[in-house]
Amino acid sequence: MSAEEIVVVGPGNTIVFADDRMPRVLSTPSLIAHLEYAARHALTPCLSENERSVGSFIEVEHLAPVPEGFTVTCRARVIHADGPIVTFQIEAHDGTEIVAKGLHRRRVIDVDRFRRRVERKLKKGGA
Repeated sequence: MSAEEIVVVGPGNTIVFADDRMPRVLSTPSLIAHLEYAARHALTPCLSENERSVGSFIEVEHLAPVPEGFTVTCRARVIHADGPIVTFQIEAHDGTEIVAKGLHRRRVIDVDRFRRRVERKLKKGGA
């Protein structure tokens, strides 16, 4: 199983440096989010109506800058499944070079059970 997520680098996903000599490039947090979305999309067709997947681990090497205007393809491919834990090989490419690679794990969860857990935490008032 695999999926892709496409992102165009622009004002909403770049890092702005205090030093105006640095060009705007795709930020690492935005890149990681799109790698996670690709993995989520790959897993979604296998889930029942009351299941979702949540990220539980990510290890990414951000290897190269991506300037504004470039399109990045983020890919996720299942490499291992162990019960509710699914591990993905993730990679991003900007049409010129690989800009990121790594591993990502997602856990399949029951929506109702997850909601109850969040509600219990809210009642404790941890925030």
